[in-house]
Amino acid sequence: MNRVVTHELIHAFDHCRAHVHWFTNVRHLACSEIRAANLSGDCSLVSEIFRLHFGLKRHHQTCVRDRAILSILAVRSISKEVAQKAVDEVFESCFNDHEPFGRIPHNNMYARYAHRDFQNRDRYYSNI
Repeated sequence: MNRVVTHELIHAFDHCRAHVHWFTNVRHLACSEIRAANLSGDCSLVSEIFRLHFGLKRHHQTCVRDRAILSILAVRSISKEVAQKAVDEVFESCFNDHEPFGRIPHNNMYARYAHRDFQNRDRYYSNI
């Protein structure tokens, strides 16, 4: 449940922050899906083991890419090739955008670190 709520809240954050055109721009949708898959825990090691999808090299990126494509295909009636092209075009910048967390919360420990960073952000920026 936490993963689903986090996934949808990332979409809400993107909608407010980036003014995403959900229905007219597939690249906007792809970016938000990449961010949601990356930051919500959809591609955590435990989730991937339950899906029987796991690997050693760059597996997290592959999972995020695949989950984003599946999510796009679930909400838009476009071909898989168009969805893959949209994901490929925006993947690098959207994968590296970790707002509002500041880091990828892979597990509860990383989530606590992200929350601590969020709480201390004003202290850090006031010293600059």
